[in-house]
This record gives sequence, C-alpha cells and structure tokens, in this order.
Amino acid sequence: MVTIAPRFNGPDHSGNGGYVAGLVAEALGRPGPVTSTLRLPPPLATPLAWEHGDDEVRLETHGGAVVGTAVPGEFSRAAPAFADTVEIAAGLAAYPGFHHHPFDHCFTCGTARAAGDGLRIFTGPTTPGRTAGSWSVHPDHADAGGAVGTPVAWAGLDCPGGWAADFTLQPMVLGRMTAEVVRPPRAGEQLHAAGELHVRDGRKFHTSTALYTAAAELVGRAEQTWIEIDLAQFG
Repeated sequence: MVTIAPRFNGPDHSGNGGYVAGLVAEALGRPGPVTSTLRLPPPLATPLAWEHGDDEVRLETHGGAVVGTAVPGEFSRAAPAFADTVEIAAGLAAYPGFHHHPFDHCFTCGTARAAGDGLRIFTGPTTPGRTAGSWSVHPDHADAGGAVGTPVAWAGLDCPGGWAADFTLQPMVLGRMTAEVVRPPRAGEQLHAAGELHVRDGRKFHTSTALYTAAAELVGRAEQTWIEIDLAQFG
C-alpha cells in the first residue's frame, strides 16, 4: 500500500510525473536504469496497491486500474552535457515559468512553491532545445543522513526536460521516463540541471536531462517522453 501525498503534485490534482515514476522505480528494487511508464494521472491522497511480477512492478488503484509500471531500462542516447555557472545563470534569467506557468504549484518547477516545500528547479532556454538551471537541495527533502530518496531525485530529473520542449507552448505531462540516480543528491548541494529536446513526434516530445555537481560529477540522468494534453480535459 502507498499513498501519494498532495505536496508531491505536478498538475494541481495529480502526482508529479517524475516523483511517481521514481516511486514505482524504487519499488522495482533493481540497480541501473529503470523505465517507468505512467498510464493515467496519478491520484493524490488515495491508497494505491503494488503488484509485483518477475521483472515488473505495477502501481494500481483498488479498482485494478494501472497507474504506473516499472521495468529494467536502458538509455538510447548520451546524457546532456554539463551546464557551467554562466549557462546556469542564463537559464534562470530566461525561465519562462516566471511569466507563464501551466502548473505553477508543481513540486519540481512550480514558482508558487516555497523553498523546502517544492524543489524550485527553474530551467530556462540557453540555446534552442536546451535548458539549464540549478537545484539547491533543501534539508527538508533529505533523510536524517542528508540523502535525497529516489522519488525526489527522479522529480529533480523531470521538469528540465519538459521545459526543453517548453510547457508554455503546449501543456504536457510525463508519459515515460528512464532514469538512473548515480548517487543520491545531498542536502546543501547546489546541483546543475540540464535538459535537451531531441525530437517531436506528433503529441509526443522526447527529451533528456542530467544533474551534475558544480565539479561536473554526474549525479543522475534521464530520458523522457512527454505527451501534449488538453488542460480542459486532463484529469
């Protein structure tokens, strides 16, 4: 049994895609990259159940609807390159979410979330199809030893990809994410985030993200598929 707390939202009334994908990936309990697929908007404050198979775990409603699945995964392209402090500053200054944000309460990138509540990862465009920004890892997002858990780390790897495709041009939600946390982010770290848009295929956008330390150590990376939605009909 698991319940997604309302603070871990993406859109106002459903779970943050990266957080929920990471939650399901963590339940798989496998090393290396994991691919999580979200099948429907993850409900908040609702008890959900686990179903385990040989190489798959499923998160389901009590009615049997599949919210998400996780299986062993693999990457199909190189991780985005390290973003230095100059690029980070440029990305922050250009963050479109300061002016228009379809999900301004998003746990990862929402401008309406306070420090220690949301992650406040604001990644703006630096070159066409590329975003950069920083993540100041707050102690409230870490355990007693200072380490950030898998679901929150996946949330940190989430939205820089969505902004590379630009949420302000078309609202999107995460459909699939393959990620690997090389080592847990630590409270007090200032991580460098980068996102890249690779291709658009109809309503789908394929992106990649990465988190680095200031010394260019790779902390985690991901590949995502985003799906354009009609906000009036979503959820």
